Amino acid sequence: MAVLEILTYPDERLRRVSSPVERFDAALQARIDDLEATRLAGPGAVGIAAPQVGWFERVLIVDVSGRRKTSSHGRLVLVNPEITEWEGFAMGREGCLSVPDYTGNVVRAERIHVDAFDPEGNPVSFDMEGFEARAVQHELDHLDGLLFLDRLVSRRQDLFRRKVYK
Repeated sequence: MAVLEILTYPDERLRRVSSPVERFDAALQARIDDLEATRLAGPGAVGIAAPQVGWFERVLIVDVSGRRKTSSHGRLVLVNPEITEWEGFAMGREGCLSVPDYTGNVVRAERIHVDAFDPEGNPVSFDMEGFEARAVQHELDHLDGLLFLDRLVSRRQDLFRRKVYK
């Protein structure tokens, strides 16, 4: 497994829309392993999407299980994910490995239903809420060439320089 370089804003490649995965094979699993190694090397990252490392296929990883009092399905590798239902809206603060110097307030659906495939090509479905739903929506945006910066409520009032802790 390799830790890959993360593309950072304003790299134009982050705006590229990713293609669906068509082959579920050992090469896909190897790329997923590298993506996970990269996520784990990041500072507290709960998710990562393939485009963040220059791989433009519809793959994301989310694991919010380490957050206390957060409902979760554990570590999820979602291939060709699609949100098929959503409900409610809530504002929350988001950060991103590809926008390392800022966080921002973004409105997202509170509850979602996601249909996807696992890395072996088996269909999977999940009902999610709260922070897990927010994390999946954030990562899915990367697959469509969007960043949380594109969803800020207000660039003037809802974008914040990330605090640096020593």
